Amino acid sequence: MDAPNRALVTEAAAELLRTLQGRHGALMFHQSGGCCDGSSPMCYPDGDFVVGDRDVLLGVLDVGDGVPVWISGPQFEAWKHTQLVIDVVPGRGGGFSLEAPEGMRFLSRGRAFTDDENRALEQAAPVTGADYERGVRPPSHGTRVVSEGDAEFDAVCPLPQG
Repeated sequence: MDAPNRALVTEAAAELLRTLQGRHGALMFHQSGGCCDGSSPMCYPDGDFVVGDRDVLLGVLDVGDGVPVWISGPQFEAWKHTQLVIDVVPGRGGGFSLEAPEGMRFLSRGRAFTDDENRALEQAAPVTGADYERGVRPPSHGTRVVSEGDAEFDAVCPLPQG
């Protein structure tokens, strides 16, 4: 089994990313560790957030020219068994994140990897900020954009019924 993607994006979030790329150019995410804006994916112009040596690249979303998704090393250790899905919902985004003026906010949803997926991931060492600086890139096998009605979306992104 090939290692699964550690990061996915919903079609709604991909659409907002395309709009933001048109305004700001290349983008990046850093999964916040819970400080000022809680634990949310923060969207920045690429390079505006300094990636640390121990940060981990979860993947590059296939949106526009690609959107890298980073997470801190310690937070990765807690979340390494979880597939991260970046979604968007109405509301006020984090003060530092580019979507804040749009009346939308990015949020993270997740799904625990299966035992088989975890075994496959153990064979694929994550790329750290230090690795990336040395030119190491993760294997590219395409990031899946998921949308409502897809089995993956329904399993990962259950929305409250009300």
